[in-house]
Amino acid sequence: MARQSVLLTVSLPPELYRKALGVARREIRSKSELVREALREYVSRRESMLAARKELTRAMDRAGVKTLRDIERVVDAGRS
Repeated sequence: MARQSVLLTVSLPPELYRKALGVARREIRSKSELVREALREYVSRRESMLAARKELTRAMDRAGVKTLRDIERVVDAGRS
């Protein structure tokens, strides 16, 4: 049967390692699970941020926003 995971070696500063170890102990879980969750959350937030940036770029293009003055124009129009 093929392996279901890949081994990853990571170097951490000692203080970050101690903090992560403390969290894992308090939450009664392995360091591996803690790192997996942290990476899942990071990747999810990163994907959401990139999607939001893409949508913002589309909205700016539709509104004709290319410069800071264009942004000021749109903001001023929104305030009116």
